[in-house]
Amino acid sequence: MNAEIIAVGSELLLGQITNTNAKFISNQLSELGINVFYHSVVGDNAERLKKVIEIAESRADLIIFSGGLGPTKDDLTKETIAKHLGISLTMDSTAMQFIEDFFAKYNRPMTENNRKQALILAGSDVLANHHGMAPGMLLEKNNRTYILLPGPPKELEPMFQFEAKPKLATRLNQGGVILSHVLRFYGIGEAELEHKIQDILDQQSNPTVAPLASDGEVTLRITAKATTEQEARALIHAKEQEIQSVVGEFHYGNNDDSLASKIVEMLLHHKLTISAAESLTAGLFQSELAEISGVSGTLVGGVVTYTENAKIQQLGIEKSLLDQYGIVSSECAAAMALKVREKFGTDIGVGLTGAAGPEPHDGQPAGTIWIGFSIKGYEPITRKLQLSGMRNTNRIRAVKLACSYLMRLLVEKGYEKIN
Repeated sequence: MNAEIIAVGSELLLGQITNTNAKFISNQLSELGINVFYHSVVGDNAERLKKVIEIAESRADLIIFSGGLGPTKDDLTKETIAKHLGISLTMDSTAMQFIEDFFAKYNRPMTENNRKQALILAGSDVLANHHGMAPGMLLEKNNRTYILLPGPPKELEPMFQFEAKPKLATRLNQGGVILSHVLRFYGIGEAELEHKIQDILDQQSNPTVAPLASDGEVTLRITAKATTEQEARALIHAKEQEIQSVVGEFHYGNNDDSLASKIVEMLLHHKLTISAAESLTAGLFQSELAEISGVSGTLVGGVVTYTENAKIQQLGIEKSLLDQYGIVSSECAAAMALKVREKFGTDIGVGLTGAAGPEPHDGQPAGTIWIGFSIKGYEPITRKLQLSGMRNTNRIRAVKLACSYLMRLLVEKGYEKIN
């Protein structure tokens, strides 16, 4: 099955929002083994949308639309498709009841145009919207499959994953199952990882293995097709063991794991507390940890010491040390880690300092970053990075590397890694 994704909305063409939906849908389709050869974006104009549909029909047998299902006049996706295919729109009673209940619940008047959201293509399978009002649709006509999804990602993503995707999987595999499992790696580049597992990639059939790089880390998606879920999981497990035997040292988690979630999981498991002093990352390291539920059991606190004076006053670092070695130095990072650990009484202290860029800082070139770690009972340890990305990219990578280095450091100190 070959697919095309059509995003509808003038705001996308004007650059007011980013088309993250296409990325998400493509990612989900790859798990099903569906090829995505084209992404199209069209404004809120019926004639232009009709032309885009005609082009998509000439080269795809699965066409997925995002956006244009709302209550306003410029929401015209389903109306245009209905006219193009020569079918009618009918009222979905379940969706209509949900919309009416929503307005009643919040004691708000419901304008007549909201009824428009409950209209669906006649003969289509309704995709329930549990996070908004407009339902989605899946329609098979003229040997093609049309899927209509709402534009807001918070509505589109769960609708596609839990409503549309299972229906597609059933059609593709004739009642069998398609399962995917993602392995996450850090500390190794995409090219190097592919080189190390080249034999595995060359010999793949079922399951398939697909590499993907993102934000300085690499993932491998293993996708298996089988008659039963148990058989698919067995195929995935065998392939995972094969991959782990080659690059297991760089593997840190699976599926929806992140470096932050894994380090928090590890700290909680071993009942370790952590604090951080941040300069160039300005609280980003603590913010990343704080996104993880339950982090209050390990993250005690921290400080942002962006200037030299803040490092002296907030952390008690000797001015003579900074005068001698500078702010962007191993000695400063180590002192930050040690002082913040002592200040907050934690088992672990992390210090991040450096020149994020684009200009040099403290006599050091842009991208020079030092990360310090102070673990109770051990001398502080530092790691130097020399990054070459944009300013905010360097800050994000510094945070991820801090998590990665800390995970490895704890393993070296005898703490069990949580898989």
